[in-house]
Amino acid sequence: MAPSGDSRPDSQEWVSSKPLAPGLYITATPIGNARDITLRALDVLRNCDAIVAEDSRMTARLLSIYGISRPLLIHNDHNAAGTVPRLLQRVRDGQSLAVVSDAGTPLISDPGYRLVRAARDEGLPVFPVPGASAIAAALSAAGIPGDHFFFAGFLPVKSGARRESLHGLHAIPGTLVIFEAPHRLAESLADMARVFGGREAAVVRELTKIHEEVRRGSVVELAAFYSAAPVKGEIVVLIGPPTEAPAADPNRIDSLLRKLLPFMPVKAAAGFVAEATGSRRRDVYLRALALGDRSGHDE
Repeated sequence: MAPSGDSRPDSQEWVSSKPLAPGLYITATPIGNARDITLRALDVLRNCDAIVAEDSRMTARLLSIYGISRPLLIHNDHNAAGTVPRLLQRVRDGQSLAVVSDAGTPLISDPGYRLVRAARDEGLPVFPVPGASAIAAALSAAGIPGDHFFFAGFLPVKSGARRESLHGLHAIPGTLVIFEAPHRLAESLADMARVFGGREAAVVRELTKIHEEVRRGSVVELAAFYSAAPVKGEIVVLIGPPTEAPAADPNRIDSLLRKLLPFMPVKAAAGFVAEATGSRRRDVYLRALALGDRSGHDE
């Protein structure tokens, strides 16, 4: 039942001005649509002592939309050695720091891991402020199994190293989630096609933005499409889990063995049938022995 007009809270009741306890607040920000920020994130950004950002330009743009003005401190992989001690000292001094990335949930393929680990090692408070995530958004929209997945982040830039990395991911029993830069997408998909072949996949691009796109198909089909279709924007590639080969029909195995055993040794026949049916060689060999006394053809 919809609330009556008299029971609706005033909009100001959604905004908190309560001071924050000292600590690091790992604050998720939108991945595209600025309205995807949470009310709690807005409270943290408004009430913290300072905001720790990767890039002041990206964060300042978001703060401007919501009329928030807080000191900005820059922390990234290039200056971490110097900034981590200074940021931790601020927390020791009783300050609350909101840690944000350029977009989405901080520390997922973003700087900040060393800062949070150092804070945890000292017993300083760290508070997650969850929100938008490109990983969760891509999995939810692509129609590819998301009950088990492995986040692989960005692949190596060079093709040889990239293929080696992909081979290492091949047997993982779940959907692979990979970030890729637009100018490398075609080459990366070509390498994926060589490794994964016809596995189901999706390219998810510009999530929550004007040109949002989800294109699904086999890895081979997507590699062919994007080889002739240059793209821009933020990209997530999903590779579906490996499909299990259907169990071979025991009757078919027996039928093939009976046809082959009179003309070839047991091991050779078992090897041929195992390859033809996708069965384990040893299982087929034992079945061949069980079909009858083939002592004259054991080798």
